[in-house]
Amino acid sequence: MKLKHVGYLLITISFLGGSLEVVKQVEGVNTAVFLLWLGIGITGVIVAQRARKAEATDVEVISTNIRAIETSLEKISSDAQELNAEKLTINVYDLRHWIDERFPEALKTFVDARESMAHSFGLKAYAEVMNRFAGGERALHRVWSASTDGYIDETHAYIEKAAVHFEDALTTFREIKARGPAVTEA
Repeated sequence: MKLKHVGYLLITISFLGGSLEVVKQVEGVNTAVFLLWLGIGITGVIVAQRARKAEATDVEVISTNIRAIETSLEKISSDAQELNAEKLTINVYDLRHWIDERFPEALKTFVDARESMAHSFGLKAYAEVMNRFAGGERALHRVWSASTDGYIDETHAYIEKAAVHFEDALTTFREIKARGPAVTEA
């Protein structure tokens, strides 16, 4: 069991124990016992946070995540370009299904790995990529919603915007990656 999971387990036990303590008596709460449960919960939060930070800054995890970020951005950008190229041949009401079939896995991979950009390249680089990615994601969500409502002109306009934003995010990430890791001062 990972240390992070031990922390989550302590938080859960603390919540359940504290809740039981509160409802156990009709009047009043045994403050000492309640504070003990609270202390266990706080310990769980600290353990989980430290484990999460150690995991997030592990060199192997960062390296794997950087590869995952680039691969997922390549897939997202490619799918957005393909959708843009095929938008006139796809029924407006089917666009949302096309999005649901092609994008979720790569989007989840990117989101799960994105923090490694900040650890590897710094917050400024992270913000540059995330700003472009978020624009693409918002446009893609807008396409999905407009597809549901049957607004063909809006779907076509936002498909193009999504493709541009995702391509921008990929290009920006590659430029940042080519510059190399951020140098931190000690």
